[in-house]
Amino acid sequence: MNVGGNELVVASDHELARLAAVAAGRALMALRDEIGFDDPKRLRDEGDRTAHVLLMQLLAEQRPDDAVLSEEGLDGKERLGSRRVWIVDPLDGTREFGEAGRTDWAVHVALIEDGVPVAAAVALPARDMVMTTSPPESRPQREPGRLRLVVSRSHTPPEAVVVAQELDAELVYMGSAGAKTMAVVLGDADAYVHVGGQYEWDSAAPVGVALAAGLRATRVDGSPLRYNRENPWLPDQIVCRPDLHDAIVSAVRTAATTQH
Repeated sequence: MNVGGNELVVASDHELARLAAVAAGRALMALRDEIGFDDPKRLRDEGDRTAHVLLMQLLAEQRPDDAVLSEEGLDGKERLGSRRVWIVDPLDGTREFGEAGRTDWAVHVALIEDGVPVAAAVALPARDMVMTTSPPESRPQREPGRLRLVVSRSHTPPEAVVVAQELDAELVYMGSAGAKTMAVVLGDADAYVHVGGQYEWDSAAPVGVALAAGLRATRVDGSPLRYNRENPWLPDQIVCRPDLHDAIVSAVRTAATTQH
């Protein structure tokens, strides 16, 4: 990174993830101001492109020997031979980014080693927030009341509805996967259940931040999440408070039986 005319190498992977997410987020906020919302397709396209180019340049400069998998980049599979792989989503929640007043979009930056996120950051630029793996986020004490289950505003899987019924939970509808996961990290929700598929770049950084904060993050059958696989498609996941995990896995199993 260029600071005061000097090239500065960021030694910590955690700090690099944070700085990269913040830099992309600031560029995206500037685009919103510059372009406005009259042409949302142009705004969204420019947002995807600008944030991708910025992150790729920054990671190439700071970690030239590491591989990178980005939502907006071509996947030549060279990353499969690398132990260290950055998985980034330059703009998670492109739809929400193009809508005035919406804050539920994010920037994801994660470093994967041996299939596991070891450093990560998720920026919520419209809220001027960034959550990281170091220092990890400290979750607030849960307030009394009904459980809150966060789900997609555009596609609510039937399984999530059944889980909410089984747990007597309120459904909370939000945009990007990063925003939904951070709602659990911040204590605004108790769980995020996703069934129906997403990609590794939707999940890697949010899951890294969530695990560092002491949350549980697994597949819906309770098995571990693993990244930098040959096929980056990730069928499902749960992110939740630890005390809810077994009940949610059981409820998902019930939901699967109900759906079939």
